[in-house]
Amino acid sequence: MPYKIAFDLAHKPRGKLDENLTELRDFLNANDFMSYNFLETPITHNSLEPFDILVFVCPDFAKITSMEITEINSWVRNDGGGLLLLSHAGGDRGRNSNLSELSQMYGIVFENDQVLDETYNLGMENMPIITSLIPPHPITNSISSICYRSGCSLSVLGNSISIISSNETSEPFSSALVCVSEPDKGRVCAIGSYELFRDRIGGGFNNDEHPNLAYNIFSWLISDHRMELHSSGAVPDIVTKKLESDIGSSDYTSEISQSSLYEKRKVDIDFSMKISKKSELVELLKIFQNQIDTIKTTIDKLIKTTIASEKEILELRNIAEIAHVNEEKAIIDSKSNGFDDLLKINDSLTDLPPKPESLKFKEEGDFIGLPKFGDTNKLKPVPKPQTSKKVKKRDLIAEKKALEGKLSSVRNLLEFIEKKHDSGNMDEKSFKKRASQLKSDLITTQNKIEEIDKKLKN
Repeated sequence: MPYKIAFDLAHKPRGKLDENLTELRDFLNANDFMSYNFLETPITHNSLEPFDILVFVCPDFAKITSMEITEINSWVRNDGGGLLLLSHAGGDRGRNSNLSELSQMYGIVFENDQVLDETYNLGMENMPIITSLIPPHPITNSISSICYRSGCSLSVLGNSISIISSNETSEPFSSALVCVSEPDKGRVCAIGSYELFRDRIGGGFNNDEHPNLAYNIFSWLISDHRMELHSSGAVPDIVTKKLESDIGSSDYTSEISQSSLYEKRKVDIDFSMKISKKSELVELLKIFQNQIDTIKTTIDKLIKTTIASEKEILELRNIAEIAHVNEEKAIIDSKSNGFDDLLKINDSLTDLPPKPESLKFKEEGDFIGLPKFGDTNKLKPVPKPQTSKKVKKRDLIAEKKALEGKLSSVRNLLEFIEKKHDSGNMDEKSFKKRASQLKSDLITTQNKIEEIDKKLKN
């Protein structure tokens, strides 16, 4: 029986199963999981009972209530639920969300930053290639590198541990990117980038090892307690509302209605009675008639309430329009409080005063304080910027030191992946590809250092 994954939709996620996570959805549905759009709000312990994993894919301008956090935490710790939290560059502050308030229950915080790497990336610095997968963990098993696209870093506060960290060349360097925790019976995984699993983008789900990473994450989130509940048949079933289109194994989608997780009330009428007399039939029809009258009365009340609400809305709109007109009139009145009269052009100009006697003897074109057009030798030229050879040399020396530091980091990284390959933790194809990139970077950096040495000698 497949394990059930609930992808939250009630908190405006940036990642949605039927929009930009379709490849992840199809992959999971084909590998012993079943993905669901989870519409329940507010989230409660009872509504989570049928599910094995709950996923928040970067809530956007929406916050999880304190009551929901309490209910989710209870489900994780007592029912052995698996919780996956995915964020984005900027963390909670960048997305105006509060995912950290939930993750803090397990000693994890999403930072307000973005992980960049100018040296090892997939064409852009915000798409760093991360190879620091330490310490070993089931999630990183058989994984040699990931592309951490547009993600933030994490902070570890309590009993959680970091299993993937940024490179030494990254900014911030050696910071937690993927953290895990095992509170009581449950399991939690937090990642600062949801774009690891996005459709049809560079560094997304189709990246080399991301499908394996996704499978490892969701497999690990199934706790031992959940397995025991499944084996004993203690996990309740889910009532789903399927889409009208044909649904196959590769593109299965489903939705959970607001009340689908609760037992629906039914009005049962005993039709096993045998009607042998007219009086019995009349009695039964009267019962039906009473039920219909009750429904009619309820509908009439709803219609009256709706009409009253519409009238109130119209009255409020009229009040708002009147206020708006009065406001505009007040603005127009304020603009004409004597200021417009000052700005009016007076057609009849007054005569100029007579020229002072002292100026009658001055020569025309003789202006005090300004040189004559012929006195060009008195104007000073624009000063040219002075260049200093010492400054240029100092810059070259600083650039050389930076390149030497980079050279040392690349050599250390190359040595690290060689050890990883020799120990059997990296396959031959990945090793050759990564080693080729690092060696090429070594040659380029060394050539730049030699060019700077030549300039310093001259």
